[in-house]
Amino acid sequence: MFRAGLTATLQLGQDITVVGSAETGEQALALVTEQRPDVVILDIGLPDGNGVSLVPRILEQAPHCHILMLTSYEDDATVYAALRAGARGYIVKNADAEEIVRAVHTVASGAGYFSASVVEQITEHVASGGRSSDTSTFPQLTRREHEILVLMAQGRGNTYIADYFVLSLKTVRNHVSNVMAKIGAASRAEAIAKARDAGLRSQ
Repeated sequence: MFRAGLTATLQLGQDITVVGSAETGEQALALVTEQRPDVVILDIGLPDGNGVSLVPRILEQAPHCHILMLTSYEDDATVYAALRAGARGYIVKNADAEEIVRAVHTVASGAGYFSASVVEQITEHVASGGRSSDTSTFPQLTRREHEILVLMAQGRGNTYIADYFVLSLKTVRNHVSNVMAKIGAASRAEAIAKARDAGLRSQ
């Protein structure tokens, strides 16, 4: 329903032609290869994987393509993972039709476009010298380790975390081991329990 509504919204925009709509990441990749669109609007939560991990695959198939993330996720970890992967814009699903159309035009021109809430997060990140705003809990962890611990607390496995940050499984395993050592957890389950007790599950 959301994709149908988004398609209708875009078709009302001036100089925008919708060449396809995909339910899964693999369908999207096939459409990109076939249609070679100027812009791909991509969600994070896909039935067959994480949208962030799809960004470099799309750019490999269509280097000229510009990717706009349109998603419900606006936490620091997701925003920066998408930008590192190569996304040119990032807006949240509560954006109105006018903003969505404006974002598509802006990204198509080669410029970046970000929702106001995302701009605020980026500004805070830069102002803090690159430190995450939510690392007061377990300050012994690096920003990346803290982000991984948050996902662990949410019940995410290593494969999901690797896709989320576009990292290798070996790198994720090393991060998880470092997290456990730094917070004094003898097992992954204990690390998750400590994180949840500290309230990280909802971050």
